[in-house]
Amino acid sequence: MNLDLEQLNKELRDKSAADIIRWAVGLGEPMMASTSFSPNSAVMLKLVTEAAPAMPVVWADSGYNVPDTYRVAEQLIKLLKPNLKVYIPEMTAERRNALMGGIPHPDDNPELHKEFTRQVKLEPFDRAFKELAPKIWVTGIRKEETAFRQGLDILSWDGRGILKVAPIFYWSEQDVLDYMQSHQLPSCKHYFDPTKIAENRECGLHTSA
Repeated sequence: MNLDLEQLNKELRDKSAADIIRWAVGLGEPMMASTSFSPNSAVMLKLVTEAAPAMPVVWADSGYNVPDTYRVAEQLIKLLKPNLKVYIPEMTAERRNALMGGIPHPDDNPELHKEFTRQVKLEPFDRAFKELAPKIWVTGIRKEETAFRQGLDILSWDGRGILKVAPIFYWSEQDVLDYMQSHQLPSCKHYFDPTKIAENRECGLHTSA
């Protein structure tokens, strides 16, 4: 795709999230979305399933989610009926815990944590990318979430050459909460991403090629 992202980002800046998704669909390229079923993930799930119900939604289930997350995930699957594609690591969590001594901390053993992240998130996503072969990836990243994301925009090129489309990129946390409340969407209260440990860390998914 030969796109002028600078100009397009200016044009899309004031569009609604739904309009941005529909614009992306209009490009006529293979697409996928992704979800983690983290708190307030229902926002993107609802936007995607309403604007493009057939779009594959990838969930890389690390196997380390807490019970509340799995229960709310089931509620959202039944409520919104996304075209969900679940990818899981090649090794079970229990086996990995035994071999790695639990979840390695990035500060204590960065190399081991890097390998852990590859196994539980990057490899399953790489499988999804190979099988679904998307040219466009619709993602729920927002500018205010991490330092790395400050340098992105609604549209950006992924290291894999995929066009990343972030419909709620400029939404504030309050915007997200207001949408959740207005549509009465369920959200988990307890969530844990073992690849991040802290909320303001990148797991590597959006920074890797």
